[in-house]
Amino acid sequence: MTKQRSMEEAINKFVESLEEEQKSNKLIESKNIIKNTEEKEEEKSEIKNNIKDERNNKNNNLIIKEEDNYIEKIKEFISKVINSICNSEVFEIKYDKEKNNIDIYGKDLGIVIGKNGKSMEALEYIINIIAKKKNILNKLITIDIKDYKKKKYAIVKNLAIRMAKKAAKEGKKIVLKPMTSYERKIVHDILSDNKEVRTISKNKEPYRRIVIYPNKEK
Repeated sequence: MTKQRSMEEAINKFVESLEEEQKSNKLIESKNIIKNTEEKEEEKSEIKNNIKDERNNKNNNLIIKEEDNYIEKIKEFISKVINSICNSEVFEIKYDKEKNNIDIYGKDLGIVIGKNGKSMEALEYIINIIAKKKNILNKLITIDIKDYKKKKYAIVKNLAIRMAKKAAKEGKKIVLKPMTSYERKIVHDILSDNKEVRTISKNKEPYRRIVIYPNKEK
């Protein structure tokens, strides 16, 4: 009996140990299932994000390509317009994406620039009308031919500074000669932070000009 009881106890303990092991295995399995499920969900989410990023990249690349194509078409159009106006030779047309500016370089482009840059302004106006109708760009394109605007900017800037100093020193207004809207904007911008003077545009086109007033008149 003693042996039988000891055997029964041993068997029961063995069975209990098996049951406990089975329970623990089930727990481990369930944990692994949960873990695997979570990992799969993460993988799915990661795949979705990657697909989304790829789509966004493709869309962005398509937009960039479309813009590049439009810019190339604009360059071709500019070349045709210049060739139709005169026998000038266009060497290079560069596009600055950050400034949204087109620089044109070539030989005998004076006619295309025109007096005080008027022909260039007309060309710029036409290009922007086309860009707007075709929904090419969401902001205005500026055009510069043979660095005309850059050189003009330096000249007008120096003039504005000199005349502002003179107005402040003499304590009386200085009336500048008639200017284009581009030139007037330069003067207003340059002297906007000058505390000694203020600027006002007067008269109508083509005689519109800037008057520089000293803040302390004598």
